[in-house]
Amino acid sequence: MHMTNKRVARWIGITALLAMALVFASYVRARAEQSIAANESSSQPFVIEYYYKTKWGHAEEFLALFKKNHYPVLKKEMELGRILKVSMTAPRFHTTEDGRWDYRVTIVFKNAAIANDNFDSGPLIKQLYADQDSYKKEEQRRFEILDAHWDLPIKDVELDLR
Repeated sequence: MHMTNKRVARWIGITALLAMALVFASYVRARAEQSIAANESSSQPFVIEYYYKTKWGHAEEFLALFKKNHYPVLKKEMELGRILKVSMTAPRFHTTEDGRWDYRVTIVFKNAAIANDNFDSGPLIKQLYADQDSYKKEEQRRFEILDAHWDLPIKDVELDLR
């Protein structure tokens, strides 16, 4: 009977520790969600880098289609004040195939909320492109010639703070 009391006490202790761990985990998750929400509602610019890796020999075709069909939409979003800046870079030299990308488009949004608001660009596209069938075919082609595409939200790291 004495062993049973020790087991019950151990079980109660373990249960209490697990309950405290769950409460602590909930607290940490709530604080993280508050931090993300505060960051997204801030008026600070929000930067996303978009990487494009084309199939070999198709980088110039991708660039031409991007400039013709996607860049004008981004410029319209700049006129609306949603986007502060759009820039594109390409590597000067080649890398290994697994790390290769052909173009990096950096978009500076007005803030994180705007970057994540699921903006419907459909009306802008209809305004810019009277021939919607050609637009859709060219956009489909732009993505057919990609080997990979990824989006990377970035943040500045303050190096002078201790």
